[in-house]
Amino acid sequence: GCSKCKMLEEHTREAIAELGLDAEIEKISDSDAILDMGVMMTPALAIDGQVKSVGKVLSKDIIASYLKAGK
Repeated sequence: GCSKCKMLEEHTREAIAELGLDAEIEKISDSDAILDMGVMMTPALAIDGQVKSVGKVLSKDIIASYLKAGK
């Protein structure tokens, strides 16, 4: 994967750990599956199947706020 994708995954893992959540991370690299989600640019973050961000490396804190909102 691209360096930005790896960074977004790292920040997501950090946010999950910081919040003490029991969450599963699924990294999708199949281009057809990515396009099926309506994502045209990477990296992208989806939570519970809903795309939250496209084309940005979000900070751990922003990801944590998305995760808290979904509780």
